[in-house]
Amino acid sequence: MDKASRSCFVQSPEHCLIEKYIRVARLHRSMMEHRLDGTGVYRSQHQILMFVSDNPNVSQKELARMYGVSGATIAVSLKKLERGGYIRRLVDQEDNRCNQICITDKGRKVVEDSVKIFRRIECRMFEGFSENDMKVLGQLLDRIYGNLDREFTDRAQREES
Repeated sequence: MDKASRSCFVQSPEHCLIEKYIRVARLHRSMMEHRLDGTGVYRSQHQILMFVSDNPNVSQKELARMYGVSGATIAVSLKKLERGGYIRRLVDQEDNRCNQICITDKGRKVVEDSVKIFRRIECRMFEGFSENDMKVLGQLLDRIYGNLDREFTDRAQREES
């Protein structure tokens, strides 16, 4: 029995599940960072690159809204990606105040490599899971998310009252 399992004897069953979930999330994040390290792009920048790849000529403002960050925050990430040659910023012909973000060939190559890495990790992560296992796990995670979201919403409403 591993150390994490032994510690669950003094905790609630819910706490044990949360510990397992957190361990899985940390290991997944660590694996992703390790595997993506060779691409030259940071983990958060991969998300931006992949979105730009799927949404050519997206505006900087749309990206910021999509990720729930300020225009200044997204500008920093875009500047690094642009300096690295992964994207280009073009002035929108209809609105000079806006930039359209375009992926370069170098950026496209990183996206292709990243997708292969993601797929490899996803396949390993769910190895031995049936289609039904995947469906049930998805439903359970949706319920957990809904419960937490309700708690968050309820608390915010109580604080407003």
